[in-house]
Amino acid sequence: MTAPLLIGSGAGFSGDRTDAALPVVRTLIAAGGPAALIFETLAERTLALAQLARRSDPEHGYEPLLDALLSPVLALCLRHGIPIIGNFGAANPRAAARRVCQLAAELGLAAPRVAVVEGDDLSHDAGRALLRGIVGPDFPEARFVCANAYIGAQGIADALAGGAQVVVCGRVADPALAVGPAMAHFGWSWQDWDRLAAATMAGHLLECGAQVTGGYFADPGMKDVPDVHAVGFPIAQLDADGGIELFKASDTGGCVDLRTVKEQLLYEVHDPAAYLTPDVVADISAVTVTQLGKDRVAVRNIRGHARPEQLKANLFYEGGWMAEGEISYAGPNAAARARLAADIVRRRMAMLGHDVPIRFDLIGVLSVLADDGGAMLAQPQPHEADAQDVRLRAALAHEDRAVAQALLREVNALYTCGPAGGGGVRTAQRARLNAMSCLVPREAVTPRYALIA
Repeated sequence: MTAPLLIGSGAGFSGDRTDAALPVVRTLIAAGGPAALIFETLAERTLALAQLARRSDPEHGYEPLLDALLSPVLALCLRHGIPIIGNFGAANPRAAARRVCQLAAELGLAAPRVAVVEGDDLSHDAGRALLRGIVGPDFPEARFVCANAYIGAQGIADALAGGAQVVVCGRVADPALAVGPAMAHFGWSWQDWDRLAAATMAGHLLECGAQVTGGYFADPGMKDVPDVHAVGFPIAQLDADGGIELFKASDTGGCVDLRTVKEQLLYEVHDPAAYLTPDVVADISAVTVTQLGKDRVAVRNIRGHARPEQLKANLFYEGGWMAEGEISYAGPNAAARARLAADIVRRRMAMLGHDVPIRFDLIGVLSVLADDGGAMLAQPQPHEADAQDVRLRAALAHEDRAVAQALLREVNALYTCGPAGGGGVRTAQRARLNAMSCLVPREAVTPRYALIA
């Protein structure tokens, strides 16, 4: 029987800790068997930011922390035959792949075999025509920037089978980062739905990094996690029959138990009996989760069904400008002064001819559960009068940059134009990309890989 495959997580989002992958790699090396390291750094928001970066510079548009993520582990992975797979290519996989080659040279390493997985980008003329027909009159023709489909693991598996040591992806589905090396290692059929589903859920458990090892789980006094400041990242052992054992990097903090694993299993799963991915529809409605020992959990009885006939695609288009301004009020009557400041900004914007929707949050009183329309903010909140530390946030999105700038000036003017005691103003403005999603026929998307070095 083919030996189990260890798959380690090096990152769970763009901006994750850059020192997390090294303990994972050391654990994989110590285990001595077949292994792979994955970096999941791409979300809708980060892909949109990457598209903006690529528009500014054709050599940008990939994960900004690429160097910092790979530098500590690249030499070790190449030396020990541990392939690296990541969606850190974002909007510009070829530029990211070139940077990986440059980084290897700067580290004094032999040129690695680097592959890019392509086919997700639908921004070309044929892709736009396809999307125009699907979206119809709502297609943002004049403001269109790009579109990407969520592709599966085929390109990753083919690249690894073709000898790639580093596989750079753009918009692949997150679990595909684990499915690809599993398919390359075990040689399963692409219609072996149960094993595909198991590999998919292994990827799902790994894709958010420390969420499954106690990081996002931690809640003092309710769900205590040891040494969470040094939380270890997860590793999945995937067997030839599709069994999963989950543990974490050696000599690290955090924990892997029934609670952390169950939370992550259900994370962002709309239907446990039908978790849709490009490779398979996974079914965890009868899954079993068993504690095998300290920080080691087995996950079994995952089932799979035929993959969907369509793929999800995201379209990005120019969305004007986003402006945010904040100012703090402290001491007695802080919330009332923050409310007055919001009222001043709202009235001043109307006086200037900018009668536009503005979101106001009273951070420390009402922000996470507030609403853009201001209905919640209009109601006094429990214990509001007791608040001694309130930060007012004002934000708007508008097509006209001048309107966005006007909001920032009005927040800044609160310093001396009142109310009393405001301080710590911070303002920011940035271009926005809006997004819409649709489904495209699977046959319209052709995943492929290319070795660039």
